[in-house]
Amino acid sequence: MSESGEKNYTDFTLPTTIVTKVDLSRLVSEVERIDNELTTEAVRAKVNGQAVGDVLMSDQLTEFLRLNEIDLQVSQVRTRLIKQLRQLKDVVPVLHMTFSVTADTESLQQIIHWLRESVHPQAVISVGLQPALVAGVYLRTPNHVRDFSLRAMLAQSHGGLVKELEALRGDR
Repeated sequence: MSESGEKNYTDFTLPTTIVTKVDLSRLVSEVERIDNELTTEAVRAKVNGQAVGDVLMSDQLTEFLRLNEIDLQVSQVRTRLIKQLRQLKDVVPVLHMTFSVTADTESLQQIIHWLRESVHPQAVISVGLQPALVAGVYLRTPNHVRDFSLRAMLAQSHGGLVKELEALRGDR
């Protein structure tokens, strides 16, 4: 936490429903939208004496607010949250994962859960599709590239496979 007791973007806990940087961008946009709605309603309440109503929030935002114990009713809190989320969006660690088939939401959430426990608590992934991988995943970080595909595994084992096939044929 920061010295003032308010959460800094480095302290935020992201729910597993926020998988990609796009999800994080949507979260920022939603908080900005809610800030606009609540500010507008507060002005109307002062002028007309009407009560401020509830605003609609996505499950992602609701879970994010719950995990981080943030209340959006105070304008200064919303302003600071928007600023902190924008900073987080700019510096969040992104792992690029390329799959051979489209990954389902549940699988991506399990991957992100593991990444946040094992690699970085705010990691997100960028998902790509490359049918030539056959099976597995191709993983890129800013300074590493790993090929965990079946094709790479077979290429690494090529010599051993050839020897085994020759032994089965009796070419030894």
